[in-house]
Amino acid sequence: MEKKKTLWYWIVTVVLSFFIFSGGLAQALRVEGVVQGFKPLGYPTYFIALIGIWKMLGVIAILVPKFKLLKEWAYAGIFFVMSGAVISHIASNDISAQIIAPFVLAIFAVLSWYLRPADRKIISVN
Repeated sequence: MEKKKTLWYWIVTVVLSFFIFSGGLAQALRVEGVVQGFKPLGYPTYFIALIGIWKMLGVIAILVPKFKLLKEWAYAGIFFVMSGAVISHIASNDISAQIIAPFVLAIFAVLSWYLRPADRKIISVN
């Protein structure tokens, strides 16, 4: 059972990491389509790059070994950013397919956190 859980952890974490990192890179580079996607939300342009950089750093923190407390903060940050994206779109009446991706990624962040192996947790509960 533990092997199966570890396999699912890595599947979910790799998918999460790919989408969060690539999205963060596009935000950090202020790719035109990404900037246009933020326009209805009313956030300043510098905020887009800032969030992108933090997303990339969060993925790195989750993937590298050790730094267990940093991983906890990275998971929390990714969850807050993704759930905040959903709420921002709803609050600005920009309810479209754009809220599906951050909603799914928030769920993946929770799943990755829950499925992580004992050596990636602060306290191992058996």
